[in-house]
Amino acid sequence: MRSQRHGGCFVLFLLSLLVVVVVVVVAVNVPAAAAAADEEAYLLQRPLVIELPTAEEVPAEVWCASWRLAAEADNLAPWKAVPEECVGYVREYVTGVAYRSDLEVVAREASAHARAARVGDDGRDVWVFDVDETLLSNLPYYAEHGYGLELFDHREFDKWVEKGDAPAIPFSLKLYKEVRELGFKTFLLTGRSEGHRGITVENLKKQGFHDWDKLILRAAADREKTTTAYKSEKRKGMEAQGYRIVGNSGDQWSDLLGFSTSARSFKLPNPMYYIP
Repeated sequence: MRSQRHGGCFVLFLLSLLVVVVVVVVAVNVPAAAAAADEEAYLLQRPLVIELPTAEEVPAEVWCASWRLAAEADNLAPWKAVPEECVGYVREYVTGVAYRSDLEVVAREASAHARAARVGDDGRDVWVFDVDETLLSNLPYYAEHGYGLELFDHREFDKWVEKGDAPAIPFSLKLYKEVRELGFKTFLLTGRSEGHRGITVENLKKQGFHDWDKLILRAAADREKTTTAYKSEKRKGMEAQGYRIVGNSGDQWSDLLGFSTSARSFKLPNPMYYIP
């Protein structure tokens, strides 16, 4: 009888041990199986076939977003006016949060570059700023002229400039003040004519821009030059005087390209017009 009881106890012990082993194995493998299942959920079936939509299936706002991307990337150059079907899109962009957010991102990256740069003690490190759509906004003017739908009219635009009412772009004003505090020289290089120097100075100061080191405007001899050539020549002149161009901010590729370019350039968004 005693041997039978011992035998029964031994069998129960083996069964209990087996249950424990099974539980441990299941506990270990369940998370692994779950992880494997999660990984499989992200795997794409093969063969992978993606059908691009036809032109008829692309909504107007999507096409216009693609047009703006191409314009900002300089893939449409040269272009003269905003497509008629995209005027509403451009209006919503420049008057809404997207434009403001894009401006903020550019200014933030420029600020990071400025703070990371080593400013020398010789006063020769320079940040170049364009004026229109870079420091000052002409959005009130373009709101009256189709947000870029109308072909550019120099005489009409000059009338607007001569009012001296262009508001500051807030993120650019903040960047401008920061680079000055960091010890950079600030050179303002604009396509405005020399005849508008007085009103430009007045407008800039009224909007909070002070103490720049140079304000360079188009002289009569520069009138027939493209903006790319004109601004390249002025930057070359800066380098000839021993200046180091560490940063350059502008809304047009012609503000940034050419020769004697800066260590790093920052393109602000502008889907309303293109200047070669």
